[in-house]
Amino acid sequence: MTEENQLSAMAEAILFAAGEPLETSRIAQALGVTESEIPVIMQKLEQRYLETDSALQILHLEKAWQLAAKQEFAPVIRTALETRRMQPLSNAAMETLTIIAYNQPVSKGFVERVRGIDSSSVVNSLADKGLVEEAGRIDVPGHPIGYRTTDLFLRVFGLRSLEELPEPKPAESGGTFTGELTEQDVPS
Repeated sequence: MTEENQLSAMAEAILFAAGEPLETSRIAQALGVTESEIPVIMQKLEQRYLETDSALQILHLEKAWQLAAKQEFAPVIRTALETRRMQPLSNAAMETLTIIAYNQPVSKGFVERVRGIDSSSVVNSLADKGLVEEAGRIDVPGHPIGYRTTDLFLRVFGLRSLEELPEPKPAESGGTFTGELTEQDVPS
């Protein structure tokens, strides 16, 4: 096995074992290569999957990589695992997620000011679903916890990075803005 093939195989093993997105820096450290070499290694792995009509793919999410099944196999995977689908997100959850996505990191207080209603339980629900996460303390009086979107958020909405978010449009009600996030199947 060539060194290039061995690196590709080791990257595949790391991503398979992780089962979740791994940052480029962690993969590079584990393989003993520079971060700039990781995209080449991942491209070789993805090419192998394409050539063999594999059900697997490599996802590049911001500064992380993940081994995942292709979207077209989702129905059969759900059936095989007999997982129940997550309930669709409520309008309040979609609104809150949009506010966080476009302004992150933000505190619960910020979300509440924009929405005009207590949003703590909605933010907590989104965190439980893995769509948002704590992002440290915000440098404002009281130092509240900030929230940001996760890699799962990117996957659910079919985005590679936050730069792919649609441009916000002014709200019809004269408020701040409304995003164009549309709900897709949320993995369970």
